Amino acid sequence: MLIADDDALVRSGLTMMLGGGEGIEVVAQAADGLDALDAVRRLQPDVVLMDIRMPRMDGLAATEELRSSGATPAIIVLTTFDTDEHVMRALRLGANGFLLKDTPPRRIIEAVRRVAVGETMLSPAVTDRLIGHVVAGTGERAGSRTDTEDTDERRRRRLRARTALNVLTDREREVAEAIGAGRSNAEIAARLHVTVATVKAYVSRVLAKLECANRVQIAIVVHESRD
Repeated sequence: MLIADDDALVRSGLTMMLGGGEGIEVVAQAADGLDALDAVRRLQPDVVLMDIRMPRMDGLAATEELRSSGATPAIIVLTTFDTDEHVMRALRLGANGFLLKDTPPRRIIEAVRRVAVGETMLSPAVTDRLIGHVVAGTGERAGSRTDTEDTDERRRRRLRARTALNVLTDREREVAEAIGAGRSNAEIAARLHVTVATVKAYVSRVLAKLECANRVQIAIVVHESRD
C-alpha cells in the first residue's frame, strides 16, 4: 500500500502502525498528490491512504486523476476535514473509504483490509452524516428549494428506493439491509449463517440489480426507502 500525506510525522506513524498489521506492506510514501500519482504508476499498490490537503496537488485531485487514468488501487481518504463537500466529492470521484484521522488504529487497519477486497469503509460519523445528507435532500441544489419541493422530492426518492428494493429476493434484501447498517461481509456472513464468499456473491447481485457503484450507494437506497 501507499501512504500520501504532507506531514512526515504522520506518514512515519501510519507506516509503523500499518506495517505491523498482518498481510499489510507499505511500499512507499508520498508527500503530495503528484508524488502519489508517480508512485502508483510505478509500484501499482493495492491500496492508497490519501490525505486531502497537500501541496502541489491535493488528495481529491489526485483521486480524480487516478480514476480518470484507469488506475485501480482502492483509495481511502484519511483526513481531519469531514465537511459534507469533502465527503461527497471524495465518493463521487471514486474513493473507496473516508476516515477521520482520529479513527482508532485498529479501525484504520480494518479499513485497509476491507477496501483491498472490494468493500467500502467509512467512519461511523461520516456514514451517518452522508446518509442524512442525502436522505434529507440537502444536496447541491437544496438551497433553492421550498419546503414543499423538498417534501415532494423525498417522497419521490422513497418511492424509487422502495421500487428498486422490490426487485431483490428476500435474502438479497437481508444483505442490503445489513449493508445499510454498516456491517462487513464477515459480520453479514455470521448473521445469516453463510460463508463470506456467499455474501460477496449476494453483494455483487445487489449492486447489479440496484445499479449501484458501491456499498455506500446501497446504504443510501436502503435509508431512502425508510424516509
